[in-house]
Amino acid sequence: MQEELRELAREKNALVIAHNYQRSEVQDAADFTGDSLELSRTAARTGAEIILFCGVHFMAETAHILSPQKKVLLAEIKAGCPMADMITAGDLRRMKAEHPEALVVAYVNTSAAVKAETDICCTSANAATVVANIPADREIIFVPDRNLALYVEKKTGRKLIKWDGFCPTHEYITVETILKTKAERPEALVIAHPECLPEVQDLADALESTSGMIRFAQQSEAKTFIIATEMGLNHRLKKENPDKEFISPTKKAICPNMKMTTLRKAIETLRQERYEIRLDEETRLKALAAVEAMVSYI
Repeated sequence: MQEELRELAREKNALVIAHNYQRSEVQDAADFTGDSLELSRTAARTGAEIILFCGVHFMAETAHILSPQKKVLLAEIKAGCPMADMITAGDLRRMKAEHPEALVVAYVNTSAAVKAETDICCTSANAATVVANIPADREIIFVPDRNLALYVEKKTGRKLIKWDGFCPTHEYITVETILKTKAERPEALVIAHPECLPEVQDLADALESTSGMIRFAQQSEAKTFIIATEMGLNHRLKKENPDKEFISPTKKAICPNMKMTTLRKAIETLRQERYEIRLDEETRLKALAAVEAMVSYI
């Protein structure tokens, strides 16, 4: 099926891209794997006419925002993001009305409609840099992830007006699961994603985005790592570092939405060119301004 997908992509001049949390067999079939922004920027640079995005809805939207001239297909149309769904454009407008002088920073894990109401987007890798560069006298609304917001507050010393959103998958990773795993493997370094709970962040040897975790593991002299993020990343980490060991602190760290995409669904979506992701141009352009403001900090 991997060869079938690759052959179909060649026939259709399509690029197959997969998020780091996808099923291992889907990652292995893709032209590129990465985090959501890496993939959208890769899509924007390619000469392919069709982008098959193996990920979740907001990621395919971001690819369309950056590449409106390309046909962006989401491999599984039901694959969403619970955290992105925790805030709507209406919610954000109400927040802005309560804090009319505030600048809005939105995590890239949001819908295009929310991005369109935003001043600047951020990734988990550059959120602290984005916030640190906002004038000290400006209030800042930060949506939707409270855990990433708490991390940014700690890094920058800035007080944020936080939305109470979170990633359900990362909240399965607790202090207890980390300490239990660390007791079994005391030599292991703990690398955690900033979507983790603050008390888990405090236990980590490194706090990194998924791309940062990949770089950290490659550069570190350590041989064993506890990876506090969605388990799909372990496949790529092991593939790129076969002499190192990567351990999940809990088997519950699985995103059900990311695992909805299968090779068969990806093949059928590309064959039928179904599930195209499009936005109205006004929303796309407003969201694009927030995404472009973010890219200057990468």
